[in-house]
Amino acid sequence: MDSTHADTGTGTHAGNTIAFPINLKRPDLYVNRELSQLAFNRRVLELATDEAIPLLERFRFLCISSANLDEFFEIRVAGLNQQVAYGSVQTGPDNLGPADVLKRISDSAHALVDEQYRVLNQISIPALEAEDIRFLRRTEWKPKLVAWVEEYFNDEVRPVLSPIGLDPAHPFPRVINKNLIFIVSLEGKDAFGRRSGLAVVQAPSCTAEAN
Repeated sequence: MDSTHADTGTGTHAGNTIAFPINLKRPDLYVNRELSQLAFNRRVLELATDEAIPLLERFRFLCISSANLDEFFEIRVAGLNQQVAYGSVQTGPDNLGPADVLKRISDSAHALVDEQYRVLNQISIPALEAEDIRFLRRTEWKPKLVAWVEEYFNDEVRPVLSPIGLDPAHPFPRVINKNLIFIVSLEGKDAFGRRSGLAVVQAPSCTAEAN
């Protein structure tokens, strides 16, 4: 079909006029943008199971799928939640309002995360172990490795930790996106005799190689 005319419901093909019953206002003709992004991310995840792709590249696709989903919730889902909070019921060409889209996102995203964990635990990790690439669980650590981790933490990590107290006298600290942040419970009292309560500790970004 070379061209179409939504107002007349006709088109041309090879010089001939063809009539077809189509209403371009039908919601089922359109794909929701947010749901389309989730579908794309599922296709990215499918590449993690494609044995024609090198193993580490497949593992990288799994990581990309996870990172994409994080960004999707940070931007797209956050925007939809804001629309719902303001009472918006406006629908798009697909006739879905913000609350409807959020419900469908929840169903699809939960299924996607389940699939990510299945690919990780049942496909990626066994395939990596077959190539002698292993992720050691803490229960598998040998005494020598435990000693190295403790020494590394005390020498390299602890000195750069900066706990920030959470109390009425201080605003909630600014935390950096994508960083690992811990909220810890403190014991005892501070210099003013107040219960210490809670503190935020940001894990430093650092790497090292064990000998």
